[in-house]
Amino acid sequence: MRQGAVGYVEVVECRGRSVIEKHLTDSVRRNTEMLALHALADQPIPVPQLIQIRPDSLVMSLMPGERLDSLDAGAWLEGLRTSAGLLRQLHELRAPEGLPAAPDDAEIVRRYRNAGGPPLPLRIPPTDRLAFCHGDWTDANLLGLNGKITAVLDWEAAHLGDPIRDLSRAIWGASRKNPCVVDVLIHAYGADPDRVYAWLPIHAAELWLWFAEAGPEQYYRQLTKDLTNWPRY
Repeated sequence: MRQGAVGYVEVVECRGRSVIEKHLTDSVRRNTEMLALHALADQPIPVPQLIQIRPDSLVMSLMPGERLDSLDAGAWLEGLRTSAGLLRQLHELRAPEGLPAAPDDAEIVRRYRNAGGPPLPLRIPPTDRLAFCHGDWTDANLLGLNGKITAVLDWEAAHLGDPIRDLSRAIWGASRKNPCVVDVLIHAYGADPDRVYAWLPIHAAELWLWFAEAGPEQYYRQLTKDLTNWPRY
């Protein structure tokens, strides 16, 4: 069993084979993941097959590969580079009807300032277009095998939003482990660096709020120290 921030998953037997059962008590997140998986079933982005819908869980196929965050540094970086092309493909797909709206960035900024976070250049960048966004494109939600991405997991945060916001969130998270990944992912995706950089303070504030409210304490303290020395790029 693997615990998650908003639920948990476990390997179970269903119809004579091993599958994944993902438990989500939040019906909105469960329905969002269901909607995204249905929309991607016939697309080139590798996602689990939805097998069964239960009242508080989704049963889906067990995908091959290892989580990118479990790989060595070279395989990790190459996996992220490869994933940038998949993320761009996602953003070019037609979004399914019923996806939630993007996170409320104005509310993130307000909460961050009220909570007394370190000073950041918090300005919400303009959005050119809306796209099908994953919402949590991280190395923990990507599986890889032999240099290929074999699965993109955890679609419960999918939404209709700014594709560069989605990319920059992935970049911000990965850059906490290795700052060089910023240029790697920008180039692999084919994004305007200035537009990506403009979003990074928003994601820094969002992560700081998460640690401030939910911990762990040591991560909160380290991130507070890091943000005090902004800019990082």
